[in-house]
Amino acid sequence: MKSAGLSATVLALLLSLIAVCVQGGFVEPPEPITSQRSLTEGQTRLPCQYQVKDGDKVVQVTWYKDLPDGGKDQIITAHFIDGQTEFGRYSGRVRFENGNPMQNSALIILVTERSDEGSYTCHISTFPSGNFERKITLTIWSLPISSLDPITLVEGQSFRVAATCRAIGHPVPVLSWDTDLPGQDQNRTSENGPVSSYYSLYPLRGMNGKKLDCLVWHPGLEEPRRIRNRLEVQYPPDATITTSSSHWYVGVENAELMCEGRGHPKPQNFTWKWKGGALPDGVSVVGEKLVFQRPIHLSDSGAYECEVKNNVGIGKTEYILSVLECDFPKNNLLLIIICASAGGLVLVLVAVILLVNCHHRRKTDRLKRELDVKNDEINSFSRQASFRRLNSVSTDYRLPGEDYTTLRVDSRIKSSLMSLERTHSVLGSRWGPPEGVELDELGRPVVWSEVRESPGGAEIDREKEEHRKRVESFVKSSSNMSLDSGLPSSLVPLKAQQDDGSGPREPDTGHPREGEDWEAPAHSVAEGHNDDEDGSAYQFSETLANYFDYSNGVLRPKPQSNAILLHPRGQLI
Repeated sequence: MKSAGLSATVLALLLSLIAVCVQGGFVEPPEPITSQRSLTEGQTRLPCQYQVKDGDKVVQVTWYKDLPDGGKDQIITAHFIDGQTEFGRYSGRVRFENGNPMQNSALIILVTERSDEGSYTCHISTFPSGNFERKITLTIWSLPISSLDPITLVEGQSFRVAATCRAIGHPVPVLSWDTDLPGQDQNRTSENGPVSSYYSLYPLRGMNGKKLDCLVWHPGLEEPRRIRNRLEVQYPPDATITTSSSHWYVGVENAELMCEGRGHPKPQNFTWKWKGGALPDGVSVVGEKLVFQRPIHLSDSGAYECEVKNNVGIGKTEYILSVLECDFPKNNLLLIIICASAGGLVLVLVAVILLVNCHHRRKTDRLKRELDVKNDEINSFSRQASFRRLNSVSTDYRLPGEDYTTLRVDSRIKSSLMSLERTHSVLGSRWGPPEGVELDELGRPVVWSEVRESPGGAEIDREKEEHRKRVESFVKSSSNMSLDSGLPSSLVPLKAQQDDGSGPREPDTGHPREGEDWEAPAHSVAEGHNDDEDGSAYQFSETLANYFDYSNGVLRPKPQSNAILLHPRGQLI
């Protein structure tokens, strides 16, 4: 809406300028009659500007004010030769806006008054075109002058006015109240005079200090004017006596009673009485306090009265003081200290027990985990041992039932047994190796010849020869010997024939005669055998001596750290 009005005004001005350029006329105001509003005690401008056409000249400008009776009151005149002239009561209050009134004839009222309201005429005289006029209607507004008169109330009074708000202005202002208090307002308005508003209520002490603001509404104000106010309600004091302790004991020092008077206005006069009379010796009044300047006596017991007074009324209260002989609070304090110490010790003990319990619990859990790990390892070893036992069951039932056989089969024994089997066809059923076959330290036929050619070969031959002779002497002096110790039957050597081959062969039991230490089963070596056959017999005897013990006519395997345990009847252990 404002944009549309502004556009229309601009368009009218442009049209008037075009008209002026063609034939002359008023630049402002564009309309013959114009309304304008102003405020008192401010400056007012009445516009008037005429643009002459070619060949014309403004010779005089005059401002008039229309009178109620139809006449005109001349205000100011400007002549192109005689200059400016002010008239009557307007002298010193008005002037032209421009120093050359012939170009801009706007009138300035320096201090606007309520009486300046009316209709004004701007008269322009030109030569040779004649006279031209513009009328302006001026409305003067007076900003409201307001006030608020608070009234002091007293609690218990009847329904009455608590505050009065007044305002004067043009046009007449409107008054209202902003408050939360329960009450009623009443407005009184007089034409062209002040307007008043009254707010009435029943005064109560709870209303004291509450908001009771007056609002002044006027069209010359952008927002209502607020006059702030607080309701004042006076009431007599309400006396109360307070003390630092509810129990008094004989010998207590620096004891005191305090009297508080809650009233409005605040009371300043305090009076103390004891049992309706004078106070005991050594007791004095200091302001609102009753101070015992000596230790408490048992005789200080009784009723103490405090009287409080303000300009509204008087308030009284009473306190019964009972003085005890024994100082129970000290004993109670000692008991509290003892109980607190005992409670602290109990808490410390509980904390220690909890810590020890947690420690043992963590230790037990750790041991359980270690035990589980050991059980898993044992179970794993048991499964491996079971597999080994299944693959190593003995079927020899000739050993005693309470004995256990331990065999250690390593790669060297297995190789020796395989070599013996491969050379079984060469050895035949005789005890010694065939002639011309050389044996190694395990009794196997030597399939390589580099050993003999080594630098220590001669010394090895001498040792082998000595062992061979020992074996021959043992075989000749021993009875039948059996090598049945759980080894394969193909690996048990047979005893050499006692004769030249005509009688049957008997297996050698391997038992030495009583009183003799068994070293190793000896082999009968036939004459004509070469060094390989002697070494083979020696090595086999050496193997039996390393892995078996002979006692009481029985061969028993020697205990080994990594041996496989077998039951004599082939059962798994």
